[in-house]
Amino acid sequence: MPPVPPPVMPPRHAYTLLELLAAITIVGVAAGLVIPRVLVHQDAGDKAACHTNRAEIEVQAKLWRRNTGSYPNTTLNDVGANTSYFPEGLPTCPVDGTAYTIDTTTGLVIGHDH
Repeated sequence: MPPVPPPVMPPRHAYTLLELLAAITIVGVAAGLVIPRVLVHQDAGDKAACHTNRAEIEVQAKLWRRNTGSYPNTTLNDVGANTSYFPEGLPTCPVDGTAYTIDTTTGLVIGHDH
């Protein structure tokens, strides 16, 4: 009589608990390394955007003065309402969400030295 071959194991359709724990651990370590770096760069990006907004507001304030003879008001309501100067609306600070204000004698943005 010929030897009986061992029974064929059906294919496995699930992962073991050990495999799942290993995968979760690897993903957790990777997230722990990546997330802090992303947050640091996001903060630097917000500061750079604030600096760019300040420069844009100061340029538009100078153009307003050239066209009207005086700088816009401190809260920028007049120049902000004119879509010729800010088509997408008056920007707010991406770092702290506050509105920009200017010195009406110099046309420079007050504060926002992040």
